[in-house]
Amino acid sequence: MFDKIYDILIAGEAWMTILNGLWATVKISALALLLGTLLGALICAFRRSKYSFLKYPAAAYISILRGSPVLLLLMLMYYVVFAESPLSAEMVAVVTFALNTAAYVAELLRSALDALDVGQVEAARTLGFSKQEAFSLIALPQAMQIAKPVYQSTIVNLIQWTSVVGYVTITDLTRVINNISARTMQPLFMIIVGIIIYLMLSYAVNGLFALHNLRRKQKGGNK
Repeated sequence: MFDKIYDILIAGEAWMTILNGLWATVKISALALLLGTLLGALICAFRRSKYSFLKYPAAAYISILRGSPVLLLLMLMYYVVFAESPLSAEMVAVVTFALNTAAYVAELLRSALDALDVGQVEAARTLGFSKQEAFSLIALPQAMQIAKPVYQSTIVNLIQWTSVVGYVTITDLTRVINNISARTMQPLFMIIVGIIIYLMLSYAVNGLFALHNLRRKQKGGNK
C-alpha cells in the first residue's frame, strides 16, 4: 500500500495535480457560499414581506431552485444562459451554486425566524427598542443559533455538489481523481483517495462549527 501511495501520488507528482483540483473545489464552494448566503438572506426578507409582489416570487424561486437538479441547472447556465458570456466556467459554476444555495439558505432562515418566540420581540418593543433594533439584537441572534446546524449541513452538501463541475470543463478535485485513475489504471485506489479528501473537507467544516460553539460556551461561562 505504501509503495502504491508513493508510486502514484508522490513519484508521479499526482499530489500537485490533486492540490490544484482541491483549490478549484474550495474556491468555487467558498465563493458560492458567500454569494448564496447574502442572496438567501435577501430572498428570505422578500419571502417574509407583507407585499405579495415580493413574497410570491420569492416563494416560487425557493420552490423551483430547491427542486431542480444541480447538474442540470449547471448545464443550463453554462451551455444556454451564459453560452455567449465572457464569464469563465468557474464563475458560471459559482453563480449556479450560489443561486441554488440561496434557496436553501432563504428557507432555513425563514424556518428559524418562524420558530422564535414573538413574545421576546414584543417585550423588546415595549422597552423602547425600535423594530430594527428588536430584530437585529433579539430575533436575529437566536435565529442564527437555530439555523446553524442546518446551515452547517448546507455547506457540506455544497462542497459535495461541486463534484459535478467537471461536466462544464472545470478541472476540480473529482475530475482530477478521474484523470489520475485513467492514467494510472488504479481507479479503486484513486476513488478511495478522493473520498478521503472530501471527508476531510467535511470534517474541517464540522470542526470549525464545533470550535465556534466551544468559544461561544467559554464566553458565556466567563460572563
